[in-house]
Amino acid sequence: MRRIDQSKQSQEKIIMISIIQGKVLSNFGGKLVVLTAGGVGYEIMVSANSVKNWLVGAEAQILTYLAVRESSLDLYGFVSESEKELFEKFLLVSGIGPKTALHLLSLGSVQEISSAIGREDLSYLTNVSGIGKKTAERILVELKNKVGAGATGIEDMEGALGDVVEGLAALGYSFVEARDAVKNLDVKGKTSEQLLKEALQRIK
Repeated sequence: MRRIDQSKQSQEKIIMISIIQGKVLSNFGGKLVVLTAGGVGYEIMVSANSVKNWLVGAEAQILTYLAVRESSLDLYGFVSESEKELFEKFLLVSGIGPKTALHLLSLGSVQEISSAIGREDLSYLTNVSGIGKKTAERILVELKNKVGAGATGIEDMEGALGDVVEGLAALGYSFVEARDAVKNLDVKGKTSEQLLKEALQRIK
């Protein structure tokens, strides 16, 4: 899928591609080659974090995003709707293209990345090649309210537990770690500070 058919009808058909189903022929270097039942092979770029989900020789159903450029069509694949949604939100940030957005997804799970954005973790984002301080700051400013606490589920935790989760996130723990640490904590008669200490003991 490297050449664009210049006819309007063909372009409309191509742009509608949002899912590919078929047999994985190759999984190498962050790229999948998938052969559909119709005999068409697609090259799909995926994040380093999700590439392990597809095995060569297995049937796969892959959510996709088609990036249309003047001289080529590039397909990007995702393991879940939430991963695809985060990818598309990265594209809303000025200066972030599809390849950079995919590299950002390689940092970790959707929850981990969203948690990092929610706690404004600049150093986490600058681990991506090509993401400098200014670009990372722009990501935080533009996406914090879109993929921060709300996207990770922190807002669903009320009162003291919510405070503890936010406190753990501020200390650098992922949302998954924080959520597991506060699970089944007895909050009765305890302050947020006391609960935070208990949660930290669980993690350690």
